[in-house]
Amino acid sequence: MLRSPRKISMPFTKLGWNLDWRFLVLIMALPLSLFFMFVSFPNPTTLTNFSAFYPVRHFMSIRFPLGTTTTAIMDDDSPPSPSKEELLRSRMAVCLVGGARRFELTGPSIIEMILKEYPNSDLFLHSPLDSDTYKFSLLNSAPKIAAVRIFQPRPLPENDSYVRVLSSMNSPNGVQGLLQYFNLVEGCLKMIKSYQEKNNFTYDWVVRTRVDGYWNKPLGPENFVRGKYLVPVGSSYGGLNDRFGAGDIKTSTVALSRLSLIPKLDSAGFNNLNSESAFKAQLTTQKVAHLTKLLPFCIVSDRRYDFPPARYGVPVAALFSPGPLSGAKCRPCSPVCQGKCVESVMESLDKQWSWTHWAHGALELCDAHDRWEAGWEKIFDRVVGKKLAGERKRVRSMDLEECVESFLKFKKRTAIWDAPSVIQICKLGLD
Repeated sequence: MLRSPRKISMPFTKLGWNLDWRFLVLIMALPLSLFFMFVSFPNPTTLTNFSAFYPVRHFMSIRFPLGTTTTAIMDDDSPPSPSKEELLRSRMAVCLVGGARRFELTGPSIIEMILKEYPNSDLFLHSPLDSDTYKFSLLNSAPKIAAVRIFQPRPLPENDSYVRVLSSMNSPNGVQGLLQYFNLVEGCLKMIKSYQEKNNFTYDWVVRTRVDGYWNKPLGPENFVRGKYLVPVGSSYGGLNDRFGAGDIKTSTVALSRLSLIPKLDSAGFNNLNSESAFKAQLTTQKVAHLTKLLPFCIVSDRRYDFPPARYGVPVAALFSPGPLSGAKCRPCSPVCQGKCVESVMESLDKQWSWTHWAHGALELCDAHDRWEAGWEKIFDRVVGKKLAGERKRVRSMDLEECVESFLKFKKRTAIWDAPSVIQICKLGLD
């Protein structure tokens, strides 16, 4: 975790030296960095599309404002979690964001482990239109659907504030990619607020998750704590894991305000932040306490990463690892690393970067340097069981007529619908 620059520079300030703290850190850290570079990267000719040198460059380029602590508030004196019965009587919003990508794999698990676990919850979907959008017809089986917004993606303006605060390093689409993601998240918050105003009530709880998350166990009531925002353990990348979140309406409003709080981070002097460090700065500057817990989900990814991962590399879990995986990247695979091998790999990773929970057999690793292996469908179907495997097969075999029929039912069940025509959605993916 990065220390406050004020703490780092205080002895020098007292002596009247006016030096850039980053320069001092560079002088002190350079020998150690070179040592770790040679230890961590035994094969310097092998580089992933996730640059192993990014954390070092990111650390040296990031500027934390003087007088601002970089430690998010964590209060161990948490009030007790509500019982399952209390949660079932509460008003709860579940916000799904992102492109449908592998939704035929992840969607049924979200329905079973979150939406049906809390059938009183209202579903909000915010997603860009693409050739996979038709897969959202699976949400027909969700207990309650409050609002759906499927939009034609367009570039967002990159003003000076956004460019100063955010870092383009390792974002596949640079600062624009971060803005698109933040817009998805905050857009869902706007949908929730609009629905509250229209129906004259306020939600007690808001759950926010990505649509590419695969859940192997239910979201338990112990993860709801008033006055605290829940984030998963690990995969923190110098900040806080932002692949899932849950909290009361007050903490959730701050946590989901990814775009509108950037000017405040700019005014506070933050810059060169990735998604996770920007999220941490959000909670810190707004004095929102957070708690971290192990959570039973992973992010299904088609991206390729070197194996074994270097110190700042990305481990990719076998989707059927016992877990909890807390949002680590995963794919259906025949694991190549188990037991002592996992211990060796994970102990070499930086705990403030891509590290994830692995103890007690929780994790098995894939070799993700190439595309998904042939026969992954059989691996997936065997692990998830007949019901979820059946949903995957149904989407794969869906034709245009079935898609239109299913999506029309989905639309009919939705209180607020803002999306292109059903024909357009289905044709884009199936025609």
